[in-house]
Amino acid sequence: MQRLIRNRQLRIWLIVARAAAAALTLSLAAAINAQVITVQDDAQHAVVLPRPAHRIVSLAPHATELLFAAGAGPYVIGVSDYSDYPPSARQIPSMGSSSALDIERIVALKPDLVVAWGSGNVASQIARLRAIGIPVFESEPRQLETIASSLLRLSQLAGTEQSGAAAAASFKTRLAQLDATYRQRPTVRVFYQIWQKPLMTLNDSHMVSSVITLCGGENVFGKLPQLAPTVSTEAVLQANPEVIFAADGGAASNTGWRRFPQLAAVAANNLFALTPNWMSRPGPRILDGAAELCQKLDLARSRRKP
Repeated sequence: MQRLIRNRQLRIWLIVARAAAAALTLSLAAAINAQVITVQDDAQHAVVLPRPAHRIVSLAPHATELLFAAGAGPYVIGVSDYSDYPPSARQIPSMGSSSALDIERIVALKPDLVVAWGSGNVASQIARLRAIGIPVFESEPRQLETIASSLLRLSQLAGTEQSGAAAAASFKTRLAQLDATYRQRPTVRVFYQIWQKPLMTLNDSHMVSSVITLCGGENVFGKLPQLAPTVSTEAVLQANPEVIFAADGGAASNTGWRRFPQLAAVAANNLFALTPNWMSRPGPRILDGAAELCQKLDLARSRRKP
């Protein structure tokens, strides 16, 4: 009889033990799954990490700025050439230029995340990093709102959500203020020059056009199909912009337009330079560039003849 009771107790104990073990297994699995981070990059790829990335390589200057703004700066262990903002980024080893990366050096750093530039890095090099098994987030903001989203997503990947959320909120607030101030102003026709020889500009798919529109401007070459089309001097004369911006920091007046006094921009002296990097990098500082561009368009409006 006592043996029967003991056997019954043993069976009960085994059932309880197995249930406890199963519950523990489920609990551990849930904990592991809770650590997994999944975000979508700008190329619509799912980026999956088992834990927050604390060894990050940035392959473009704008990506470096985004990472630092999202609070992930302490985890950036490699950058590309010209990653000079914030100043502390200059102390981080370079992995080469955006278009000519040192893949072996990147792999040697054992990164748990690479932030690539969709249109600026060489596709085959990015594919090689993926083939090795390194998670890659492709950054290609084309709209101003995407910068705020990028800050949030990168902070998720780095485990710095609080910093990323604060930076995104600050960006959205400032963007809304600029929009409220300038969008309803009278339209100004703009030629945005990014290169002189050959003469090049940007179309409406580029973020720069989003800024021009934000400020109440119209990109005279916005409808061209190429992202960065080459145009002729004759095409600029025919478009007759009221404002010409030189995007490389050089004064537009030094690019030869003054020899065409019939141009509306020349006649009104609306040949402007812009601060280098503010507009060319799709990061948080683009709103500094937007504020500068908006102010210059307002100046052009004030110079219109009654």
